[in-house]
Amino acid sequence: MYSISEDVNGNKDNKDKDAGDNLLASIQKKIADAFDIFDHESNKTVDVREVGTIIRSLNCCPSEAELHDMLAEVEEEESTGYVRFDKFLPMMTKVLVERRYKAATEDELVKAFQVLDIDGKGFLTAEELTKYMTEEGEPFTQEELEEMLSAAVDPDKKTILFKDYSSVMAVEEVW
Repeated sequence: MYSISEDVNGNKDNKDKDAGDNLLASIQKKIADAFDIFDHESNKTVDVREVGTIIRSLNCCPSEAELHDMLAEVEEEESTGYVRFDKFLPMMTKVLVERRYKAATEDELVKAFQVLDIDGKGFLTAEELTKYMTEEGEPFTQEELEEMLSAAVDPDKKTILFKDYSSVMAVEEVW
């Protein structure tokens, strides 16, 4: 990740190491801040059902299967229904440092919508999107679908203009 070089006098240059340490500290602070939002009792635990939301708030988009694998890694051996911060932090740090499950770029989102827009109209109807999101690939839950449609559908035209939606939904890399 970083290197330490020596100058002509044999002094080690720690700039790269310091930058790496600063980046790691920044990532861990973002994780702690996201975790703390859901730590309602301030006891360094969160409800296991909130972990997916925390992970997604950190711009990671794992599939449900990947999320279950992540939960298995951080849950207690005897299920308590809670996840402790001291188990969540190292797992999530590794995920972010490795840039796993990163969110799609605007271009990737537009291309995905274009594949679904068979007629080349430049938009999808709510019905078309509902069909794709519930019948193809890993289906969305009703709650996920409603949340997406509330953000995506133009209330006047009842369509999803995917170029507008993609620019709103694309997430910029924060580290």
